[in-house]
Amino acid sequence: MLGVFSAMEVAASGLSAERTRMNTVASNLANARTTRTEAGGPYKRLDPVFEAIGLDEESSVMATQGGVSRVKVAKIQEDTRQGMMVYEPGHPDANAQGYVEYPNVNAVEEMVNMITASRAYEAGVTTIDTVKQMGRSALDIGK
Repeated sequence: MLGVFSAMEVAASGLSAERTRMNTVASNLANARTTRTEAGGPYKRLDPVFEAIGLDEESSVMATQGGVSRVKVAKIQEDTRQGMMVYEPGHPDANAQGYVEYPNVNAVEEMVNMITASRAYEAGVTTIDTVKQMGRSALDIGK
């Protein structure tokens, strides 16, 4: 049976993961027109990869058997899709043919990701509030 503190831990891990996703989306949107990075070439869109972790630190048995699990950001990976090529021969980053590669960031896709992360975050906050209310109600029973 899932205890109050375990339920809070699960919800808090989800909040943390969704916050990371929102920060990643914000970074993608902020760099949507960056054609030159320190690594060379245009900015590459980033995606967080989530991983389910069982409540038992030693194994993820619960996660693989459909039980309750925490979530963590396993890694943040670059999107491998090519960016959009735009003909701009006067641009300092234009290639020999006059084309500039812009980042592979689609603003509509990023906004959908932001809305999804925001809704998931709101659901996590609601879960925490509900668990707190259940704890208060349980304490009131003893009065």
